[in-house]
Amino acid sequence: MPMEPCIHVSGLRKSYGSVQAVDGVSFEVEYGRVFGFLGPNGAGKTTTIKVLTTIVHPSSGTVRIFGKDIVKHQREIKKRIGVVLQEPSFEANLTVERALELYGLMWGMPGEKRHDRARELIEKFDLASFKDMKNDELSIGQRRRVQVAREFMHDMDLLFLDEPTMGLDPSARRILLDYVKRHVQGGLTVFFTTHIMEEAEYLCDEIAIINRGRIIATDTPAGLKQRYGGVKAVEIKLKDSSAQSVMHIIRPIAGGSMIETPAEGTIRISSAEAQEMLVKIIESLSRNSVLIESISVNPPTLEEVFLTVIGKEA
Repeated sequence: MPMEPCIHVSGLRKSYGSVQAVDGVSFEVEYGRVFGFLGPNGAGKTTTIKVLTTIVHPSSGTVRIFGKDIVKHQREIKKRIGVVLQEPSFEANLTVERALELYGLMWGMPGEKRHDRARELIEKFDLASFKDMKNDELSIGQRRRVQVAREFMHDMDLLFLDEPTMGLDPSARRILLDYVKRHVQGGLTVFFTTHIMEEAEYLCDEIAIINRGRIIATDTPAGLKQRYGGVKAVEIKLKDSSAQSVMHIIRPIAGGSMIETPAEGTIRISSAEAQEMLVKIIESLSRNSVLIESISVNPPTLEEVFLTVIGKEA
């Protein structure tokens, strides 16, 4: 394995006039990993991707991909990467199948390999029902599927995906993510942005959260939850007792925590000290001969963590 990471970014800055779009960003992405880059609109995600994919030059800082400087070795790097940006990109007057094959031809793929790859992608991305339609006749979601599938027509070591599932239904999203995941298992490195936190949690090995041009948190999805999880939800299902009948026991222990009763015999409490509180509740219910059917402590979602981290910057 190479000694240097696939992507190395140090002190990256990119400004447009007086606007500092990216302000001193530093991170590394190891080979064969999926790196999630999350942030609100205008945080600097797309600008960072445009720098990393050599579309725009950095104002300052160091960026190396495959161990090579992106400004000095731009052409060499571009041959080994794939890029799917947010902006629509399609050949309006070509059929889906023809567009895929043309893209393979542009990358110098031999004819038989090109045909086989196009057929494989039509099957894997569920494009068969409209493979003979022209791209400008497709829906937004269909065009997006073709745009992502097209990038896999050529062999690459690093793939940039900027909101790749935008406009896709849940089934198409899962097909895309699973296909990417299989290629990562085969050694592909992926730089991934999304506004759908479930996607990030499903796909990413590591996540960086960027806001106002600066990275404010970096960790694995599990690590972010542990560091910024905050409130957890405790759910207690009672046996042969109603929720209201035990409120005089629960409220003094829960203090100012939010208490909900989603069902007659179910109590849900949200608290930053969920586990400690749960022990006290169990002891108190037991002393009062209240039977418990089940207990669960639900961890925070990645979306809740994301909102917490961004909220700290407000």
